[in-house]
Amino acid sequence: MASPYPDNWKEIALAVKQQAQWRCSKCGMQCIRPEQQLGELSFSQRMSRTLQVHHWNRNPADNRKENLSALCSGCHLYYHSLSRGNITPGQLSLFADKEFN
Repeated sequence: MASPYPDNWKEIALAVKQQAQWRCSKCGMQCIRPEQQLGELSFSQRMSRTLQVHHWNRNPADNRKENLSALCSGCHLYYHSLSRGNITPGQLSLFADKEFN
């Protein structure tokens, strides 16, 4: 099965993250930059500080700038938990202690 993401998705996602200066657009958390040393962070800290790109209309083929946002893992999972999506309850439990306002 073909991926719903375009061939240049990695470049698109990197541009969105750079535009956000590697900060979550929801909670403002400073996330991990590609060149950052990770030795001081636990696995859980690395996972929670991973910046991801969210499609507001949940269509991975729609990569218009206004449809994309940089979110930390917790905020990204939170938005997917608000409606049906491809996030499992197990994934949501990873960030259950994160507070959302």
